[in-house]
Amino acid sequence: MTDPTLPAQLADIRDEFLELEVRERLQLLLEFSNELPELPERYSEHPDLFEQVVECQSPVFIFVEVDDDERVHLFATAPREAPTTRGFASILAQGLDGLSVDEVLDVPSDFPLTIGLTEAVSPLRIRGMTALLARAQRQVRERVSV
Repeated sequence: MTDPTLPAQLADIRDEFLELEVRERLQLLLEFSNELPELPERYSEHPDLFEQVVECQSPVFIFVEVDDDERVHLFATAPREAPTTRGFASILAQGLDGLSVDEVLDVPSDFPLTIGLTEAVSPLRIRGMTALLARAQRQVRERVSV
């Protein structure tokens, strides 16, 4: 499935989910939760930099960095006991990492609805992932306008 507005790495993640049966999609989400990147040392001691995404059912905190080359890096923390939330954070952390500012800002707000998890998890959980994306995009806009 091609979508000209979706960066290749997010399209690949979406397609990976859509190739699976609903039950297998939950397993893939669990795999993503186990792959949530660790925080770089420079941020591990600075929880004050992270913003809580209160729409998520479990505590998840994000911080977006825009480097000198205008490339975006999303960092997130979520408890291991919250695999759905961790999985969503990991999808976005991996899917947005290294993209340009414009590519991140152009990601459609309904991306979470397109990865085939609406049949597998509650609408409230999908709303949490949508909020994660919206917060990340807002933080990107704030970083580049400074």
